[in-house]
Amino acid sequence: MSFFERYLTIWVALCIVAGIAFGQLAPGLFHVIGALEIAKVNLPVAALIWLMIVPMLIKIDFAALGQVRAHWRGIGVTLFINWAVKPFSMALLGWLFIGHVFRPYLPPGQIDSYVAGLILLAAAPCTAMVFVWSNLSRGEPHFTLSQVALNDTIMVFAYAPLVALLLGLSAITVPWDTLALSVALYIVIPVIGAQLLRRAVLASGGEAALDRLLAWLQPLSLMALLATLVLLFGFQGEQIIAQPLIIGLLAVPILIQVYFNAGLAYLLNRLAGEKHCVAGPSALIGASNFFELAVAAAISLFGFNSGAALATVVGVLIEVPVMLSVVWIVKASQGWYESGSPKNGASEVRIGRS
Repeated sequence: MSFFERYLTIWVALCIVAGIAFGQLAPGLFHVIGALEIAKVNLPVAALIWLMIVPMLIKIDFAALGQVRAHWRGIGVTLFINWAVKPFSMALLGWLFIGHVFRPYLPPGQIDSYVAGLILLAAAPCTAMVFVWSNLSRGEPHFTLSQVALNDTIMVFAYAPLVALLLGLSAITVPWDTLALSVALYIVIPVIGAQLLRRAVLASGGEAALDRLLAWLQPLSLMALLATLVLLFGFQGEQIIAQPLIIGLLAVPILIQVYFNAGLAYLLNRLAGEKHCVAGPSALIGASNFFELAVAAAISLFGFNSGAALATVVGVLIEVPVMLSVVWIVKASQGWYESGSPKNGASEVRIGRS
């Protein structure tokens, strides 16, 4: 994990402070930036989002889909958690906590938007940082790679319908044209572009050239994320200053769904007799979120000033410490896990490149 990745939570916190300060000192500048949009898509943020997403998608080798059958139990559990449990559990938790328990403490006009942001956050499984979490948990790298490639393929087709379904169930109006444009801009085009670039680089210089490209792009990706957060909090500053408790309240359903989905995936893999080196990354992939996509979709669908955008940013804020805690739990419980199945006790943990 790089220096920036290791201390991502600190950088995010600093960007929150900087964004709120800049928003108060230069509100006119942020209004000018917010007005630079076409078809509800903000152009500066779109450029930043691409810088965030494309380097992560370049890492994905879709040829790894051929390895899916080698770990079919873990793949099945992860797909079940990612697409049948996590989005719906988040919608339920959002409705319960934001729509009811915490409702008296939140701005009335933003309740639905907060729930929408939580749904956008949970509807897309993480595609990049899970490689870090998998490596830290001594996970099987080939499983992680094939699972992420499969999730990305499914996401191209399933993200928009799933989000529309859940927003509809939450009685939130779905702007179909903007949703379709967001999926095209932030999933379809980046996936195609990243894979074309990946193939071109591999053809010209092999794995070494790809590693050099990723080493150059990764800092740009994180800087783009941080710049986006400064813009977001520049627009959200007044609301946060008025009610700083909002961030803590939004974090509650996110934390619950992370630990619930990670624990469920881990337990189901144990019951299925899957190896621990597969169950670990399965739990981590099942619990983590593609927050870059969620931030982009929230801005496109609901705008900078929306509660949806703020809710997705809270997901960024707690991502690293929460996922590191899940890694620790997975590693600490390996003895318990392997005691449940004789298959696991004889398993060999393979550590390699992802």
